[in-house]
Amino acid sequence: MEKTKYRYLEQSDQNKGLPQPPLELPAAEGKRIIDLPDPKAMEAEPLDVSEAIDRRVSVRAYSEETLSLAELSHLLWCTQGVKQTSPGSAILRTVPSAGARHCFETYVLANRVEGLKTGLYRFLAGQHKLQEVDLGPDVPEKVTKACLDQRFILNSAATFIWTVVSYRMMWRYGDRGYRYMHLDAGHVCQNLYLSAEPIGCGVCAIAAFDDDALNQALGLDGMDQFAVYVGVVGKKR
Repeated sequence: MEKTKYRYLEQSDQNKGLPQPPLELPAAEGKRIIDLPDPKAMEAEPLDVSEAIDRRVSVRAYSEETLSLAELSHLLWCTQGVKQTSPGSAILRTVPSAGARHCFETYVLANRVEGLKTGLYRFLAGQHKLQEVDLGPDVPEKVTKACLDQRFILNSAATFIWTVVSYRMMWRYGDRGYRYMHLDAGHVCQNLYLSAEPIGCGVCAIAAFDDDALNQALGLDGMDQFAVYVGVVGKKR
């Protein structure tokens, strides 16, 4: 915290005139891409935001009911949906972000989602699609063990894992960007909690995980891109 105070800031790469990094990671070659339903077309329980806030609690026990693909689409839109893009400049999403840097990528461990094989996917926010990452049979167990063996991950319908592409934030803010990316993670996860309420789901945020093991399970280098937060989702009992 001391070394990320303003007094220690050096000239940013943005101020040096260096080109900014891409606003999101491109789709991987050779991996299947899955269309998601229009999130705005999904029917859900009308719920006042004040009531959603009042009902919000962390839920660790879930029913065996599946999550529909439309419901997953709704949750992805509410947490990282793209509302507007200025090509090469900025991207506006459904959550706030320091300087509209939006350094997150969303990975989803799908356990019980209609139409999806069990496994790991990445949200292609700009296209509002999913891409397969790893459908190996051991992936759910790997993610669970990386999260210190918290078994309710295996019993969830889906687990959201938010990773940061660090230079997307540091390009503008230097080392102070480490503060902002963690603040931004809170905005994202709270949206998951609130958007889960109208569809009968409960959420539990997880910050207790083995960083290296989780990055390895996601296929990340842990330096340029790494996991910062996890949100487990399932239908309420």
